[in-house]
Amino acid sequence: MIAKIHSAIPFGFEGKIIEVEGDMNRGLPAFNIVGMANKTINEAKERVRSALINSGFTFPDRKVTISLAPADLAKDGSYLDLPIALSVLVISGQLLRSDVTRRLFAGELSLNGELRPVKGVINIVEVAKKAKINEIYLPIKNLPQARLVDGVKIFGVRTLQELFLHLKRQVVLPTAVAEVDPNAETKPDAGGPFLDHICGQDLAKRAMAIAIAGHHNILISGPPGAGKTMLAKVAINLLPDLTPEEKVNITKIYSLAGLTNDEIISARPFRSPHHTASATSIIGGGALATPGEISLAHRGILFLDEIPEFQRAVLEALRQPLEDKKITISRVGRKTTYPADFMLVATMNPCPCGYLGDPTHECKCTELQIQGYQKKLSGPLFDRIDMNIEVEKVSNADLRKPLKNSNGEHNVVKNTITEAVKRQEQRFGRSGVYNGSLSSFEVSQKLKLDTNAEKILANASEKLNLSARAYFKVIKVAQTIADLDGADIILAEHLAEALNYRKR
Repeated sequence: MIAKIHSAIPFGFEGKIIEVEGDMNRGLPAFNIVGMANKTINEAKERVRSALINSGFTFPDRKVTISLAPADLAKDGSYLDLPIALSVLVISGQLLRSDVTRRLFAGELSLNGELRPVKGVINIVEVAKKAKINEIYLPIKNLPQARLVDGVKIFGVRTLQELFLHLKRQVVLPTAVAEVDPNAETKPDAGGPFLDHICGQDLAKRAMAIAIAGHHNILISGPPGAGKTMLAKVAINLLPDLTPEEKVNITKIYSLAGLTNDEIISARPFRSPHHTASATSIIGGGALATPGEISLAHRGILFLDEIPEFQRAVLEALRQPLEDKKITISRVGRKTTYPADFMLVATMNPCPCGYLGDPTHECKCTELQIQGYQKKLSGPLFDRIDMNIEVEKVSNADLRKPLKNSNGEHNVVKNTITEAVKRQEQRFGRSGVYNGSLSSFEVSQKLKLDTNAEKILANASEKLNLSARAYFKVIKVAQTIADLDGADIILAEHLAEALNYRKR
């Protein structure tokens, strides 16, 4: 008798349905798994055998063959432990075929028959929903993430024995809705820092508010101790709340990366990789084409502190995802596309020592050193940065001013940003679309300039020799400034302020 169990595995940002077929024949006792299974799946033989015996079941003393279809698809991970065990139970007559029909099973087995959570569970649920499978059985710790996909009946399984009794209608397993505690979700950290904690730097605060409201990339340059890093960290507390769709996508990426299996990500990401990070860790890749920092920062912030210290190859690899808002990783036999719609916040010193132009410190760098340091940020990459601001050292008088106990300034700015985001949603007809992510065609169709603003832009584009990309970025930043001011069209003052952020 041949058994057929449905399962699924993550495959890139999507999922693949896997049919686990089992067969038992005469011959010397053996347990074989075929179908391009890697070492992790081949080791499932010992996990499944121990789990079945320790759960009170009988492992057949016959030749058992498990086939994983499609056979030409490389399979990895411990997702198939549970369906392999069920397949053995069916071919040995301990379960009926009807007990597992039109149901999907996935999960890792421990030696005593308990189920451990697996990564990428959202991919599994989504592909099962597309395949119109009625019921999904997953480790109970995966339920918080699995419930993000609606329209599917999901059961949480603690042990193999418990699942067997449920299939035999002797017990009832908990479902995703009934079992999950909504308080188990991760919440944004409201501990700061806030705008009120930054001394001075009014221009930088204004620029940061514009960048966040329109999802614009921003570069902050200035001497050490001017507050560049703190400005970047304030940004995460100014971002608007996640939409339900964004919550699903971010949790999905973090689960695929193995960073969480049982939590829902409800705070916008803030990724701050070290400058020694490799291109693969930033962009993504490896043998299994896993997501990198730019995908982990999706719908959040990628903070590159002291950006010239990063390897040149790493910085140049950012050029395409900054434009496309996604990254395609190609490997032998596999091509995977991950979303990478992040807001880049970068900082840098004006020179290697950091004191070029500082009236209180002497710069000890040579002209050649200064040019080499500043050229680490190439022209094409700089062209993809919407805003560039310079901050000065905070005066001692400002440092001595007492900080406010309340977060009045921070809350006012955040409310203004929220209103600007709502204006963008109304303009574009959907949520999650910002001015900074518009294409050149959409800028021409959606954004309106008054006559004086058009004249200023025409003159400035010739005098500043703006590229086509920079030309449209100025308009997008000006639109965000207009949204913050509550204006319906881009006025001359909005465009003039936007032009100030294009200087290098």
